[in-house]
Amino acid sequence: METVFNVVWYIFVFVFGTIIFSFLNVVIYRAPQKLSFAKGRSFCPHCKHTLHAVDLVPLFSWLFLGGKCRYCKAPISKRYPLVESIGGICALLCCWKYVDPLYPTVTGVLSALLCFYMCSVLTVIAFIDWDTMTIFDSTNVMVLLGGILSAFLFKDITWVERLIGFFSISLPMYLLVLVKEGAFGGGDIKLFAALGVFFGWKLSILLFFFSVVIGGGYAVIGLAKKTKKRDEHFAFGPFICISALIVMMAGQQILDWYLGFLGF
Repeated sequence: METVFNVVWYIFVFVFGTIIFSFLNVVIYRAPQKLSFAKGRSFCPHCKHTLHAVDLVPLFSWLFLGGKCRYCKAPISKRYPLVESIGGICALLCCWKYVDPLYPTVTGVLSALLCFYMCSVLTVIAFIDWDTMTIFDSTNVMVLLGGILSAFLFKDITWVERLIGFFSISLPMYLLVLVKEGAFGGGDIKLFAALGVFFGWKLSILLFFFSVVIGGGYAVIGLAKKTKKRDEHFAFGPFICISALIVMMAGQQILDWYLGFLGF
């Protein structure tokens, strides 16, 4: 019976995540175009036909329609089911980390919801930055808000550590930009500052390390395949966001392992 309950619970959590991230698909599409995502029904980006409930079931509608619009038969981007799948996976990971399905606690549920909120905002930042090479100040403020709220739930990171985290990566990046213009984007610097409040200075260093490694790996592959030029800029935000998700889920364990490996 316990196994059945756990399976039903995690299916519910996954579906919940896909529904929330299905809405985020709308935000990702409309926000850069300055279209309201709070008003107006969803529509096909090709024929502009209003979509109905049967067209909007996360994952299943895309699969059932064969990845094409029901009305104009234009292909629907694979990004839509990808983002919805990310939402389901993030919801599962957040609950797995903080919530015992049989014995949930208020703190555990709130911690899971806060981390899922951060996953949601970071996903929006990553995809919009990938499309436009722009990180909106409003989304960075939302990350900062999550960092402030986390101080009341994750008390193992002190306010002093969070304040240092705000400057630990963002300030050196800003100084580097003063020396070499265009080294980093302003949105990237602000994102590191906001995430520094959430993670504190120790995990912020780990965040920066992963961001550089993953982003650098992408650049090297691009150069090897000749799809990127040596002096060509690329969106760094997605790699910061991917790294933030890794650190959020396993950062402390990784840090503890590394320090233990060094003998500390």
